[in-house]
Amino acid sequence: MNFKTLVTAIVFSAAASTSIALEVGDQAPDFLLEATDGKSYSVSQFSDKEAVVIAWYPKAFTGGCTIECKSLADNGHLLKNLEVAYFMASVDPIEKNIEFAEAYKADFPLLSDPSKKTAKDYDVLALYGLPKRHTFYIGKDGKILFIDKKIRPATSAEDMAAKLKELGVPKRTVG
Repeated sequence: MNFKTLVTAIVFSAAASTSIALEVGDQAPDFLLEATDGKSYSVSQFSDKEAVVIAWYPKAFTGGCTIECKSLADNGHLLKNLEVAYFMASVDPIEKNIEFAEAYKADFPLLSDPSKKTAKDYDVLALYGLPKRHTFYIGKDGKILFIDKKIRPATSAEDMAAKLKELGVPKRTVG
């Protein structure tokens, strides 16, 4: 075996052993993360009540992340009438996410995962240490319904609403 083949084999075996990618139908990893609204959230707290959407983003105050946050802030009404709790999530410290949420008038919680444990559990942590822009749709039963890896930040809210409707998430009933 030559050196190049050996290095390639080591890299692939290390990558294969570090994490198993989540797939549709898998149980979503639970977590407890601090949010910009002063509360902490977990997937399990919504069991049997609402679907959950977690939109991972790389870093507050960067181009695509700002555009995505603005989309959700400006068009959140499209999501608020569905039985869903939705969040953006990053590995930024909570203080940075609070600044970000306030700057762009986010009326939904942004989750902070500075330990990067949840990002690793969701297999979104890139080699450079920041989350990939992936959005997870989780059913009331805690199972992953869809993983979107082709996010269009400018139409994030509209795309989420359309996907939730496609997945059969019902409208919120006034009660």
